[in-house]
Amino acid sequence: MARSTASLWVRDIALDEAQRAALDEADPVKSRRRTGQLAWSRVTREARIAAQWDGRRRASEGSPLHHAGCMLYWAEGSKHRNHVTFTNADVDMVRFFVRFLRECYGVEDARIALSVNCHLGNGLSVDEIQAWWLEQLGLPSSCLRAPAVNRASRASKRVRRPLIYGTARIVVHSTFIVQSIYGAIQEYAGFSRPEWAELGLSRA
Repeated sequence: MARSTASLWVRDIALDEAQRAALDEADPVKSRRRTGQLAWSRVTREARIAAQWDGRRRASEGSPLHHAGCMLYWAEGSKHRNHVTFTNADVDMVRFFVRFLRECYGVEDARIALSVNCHLGNGLSVDEIQAWWLEQLGLPSSCLRAPAVNRASRASKRVRRPLIYGTARIVVHSTFIVQSIYGAIQEYAGFSRPEWAELGLSRA
């Protein structure tokens, strides 16, 4: 019987999960792909755990800057698995965090992405707001990413907003750095969060 004919006969037959799993298991291509994915998952998880141990080691060295930077990230940073993300309107706080990344983790300016979230209507253009943040943080214009400009409604167009420079968002794509920070936080604060090496990290 031709495969095309058989396919027409059985196409309306619904398979349960066990039957689908058995078919996938018998497919050599899917089996090899699954094995490769599992192996890669183990390697990357081991790397994240190793980075957390690096953070614990750094915590034991007693650097006040490292301690303060990690605690600041615990309080204000966005918790992701593979990148450092820090957003704030306080320029001194953002400047301090950039110093922490530079001095404690050797992050070069080329690795830092800066994006601004702001309202207009305070007498400043987006370009002026971005230039102000670059100057305050000592970053080159190549670090800039697309800004988020919040358009005021008619009812609020006459309201002068106090955060005339908006907020700055700093992103460094590095699994090692963010996982090292997580390890250090646990060491400094004296607790263990194994789930921080996995997906689905919350802000808590």
